[in-house]
Amino acid sequence: MITVSPEQFEELVGEALDSIPEVLARQMRNVAVVVEPEAPYAGLLGLYEGVPLTGRGEWYSGVLPDRISIYRAEILKICDSYEDVVREVRTTVIHEVGHHFGIDDDRLHELGW
Repeated sequence: MITVSPEQFEELVGEALDSIPEVLARQMRNVAVVVEPEAPYAGLLGLYEGVPLTGRGEWYSGVLPDRISIYRAEILKICDSYEDVVREVRTTVIHEVGHHFGIDDDRLHELGW
């Protein structure tokens, strides 16, 4: 397992978010992205919790932000190099952001995320 400091890992998550095309990033609403040291169970790299943009209606107001969690230890466990970490962080971030936009796992996997 490769070692990447928590600060460096958070920077990678920020860079992954910055890589999202601006036209899409501007559409993200009421969502927080956080880095967690450990996942609630083995093998979970990221998790989206909330109401996707496609499921929000007029009733949607005054709610807590959606949450995208990126799990540092689980990502580091599956990576052999720093380049692997960069790639996996970006893939995981994009995958979870896809859920925020209402894209399901099957379609995200078809798209390579």
